[in-house]
Amino acid sequence: MAKRLIPSINRVLVEKIVPPSKTNAGILLPEKTTKLNSGKVVAVGPGARDRNGNLIPVSVKEGDVVLLPEYGGTEVKLGDKEYHLFRDDDILGTLHE
Repeated sequence: MAKRLIPSINRVLVEKIVPPSKTNAGILLPEKTTKLNSGKVVAVGPGARDRNGNLIPVSVKEGDVVLLPEYGGTEVKLGDKEYHLFRDDDILGTLHE
């Protein structure tokens, strides 16, 4: 049985997206063009509470593709997969096609 991590408070579990290092035609891409730091949201916490006890929900949902800061996050290994935990306010934005 695989373990499933449910983040606490306003944490977001992200699986980083590794961009391809070459095109379909076999052309190698320079490292600068493949450096977009993005990931897919795997799980989100319930959110944080304000001073009055009201729940402030997390701004992203499972399945969203998000832009991540260059540094930060906590590395988590579940089985043979590697994930990263970020606070909701550390996520820079959501990517849409």
